[in-house]
Amino acid sequence: MTDFIKHRGPDDEGFFIDDNVGLGMRRLSIIDIEGGKQPIHNEDESIWIVFNGEIYNFPELKKELIERGHRFYTNTDTEVIVHAYEEYGENFINKLICVCHMGQK
Repeated sequence: MTDFIKHRGPDDEGFFIDDNVGLGMRRLSIIDIEGGKQPIHNEDESIWIVFNGEIYNFPELKKELIERGHRFYTNTDTEVIVHAYEEYGENFINKLICVCHMGQK
């Protein structure tokens, strides 16, 4: 299915498959070109996401989440979403200033 959207993300593709869930992503690399491969996960790999959009305030959110003990493995704005979800639950969306289209497990 990701081949169908290859024109939207010609730079990279990634997959996560677990039991009855499958995530696939095609990527146009803009932020963290080398390290921003998707799907992205949290520290213990219990939360996964594919994301097409841009989090405008991700540097501020990342700093706040690091101060609260979260550990990041990329410099991409997408990783902020999984850690914000861990920290704030469903209300994390109120923290984001973004143009967002998400799929998550």
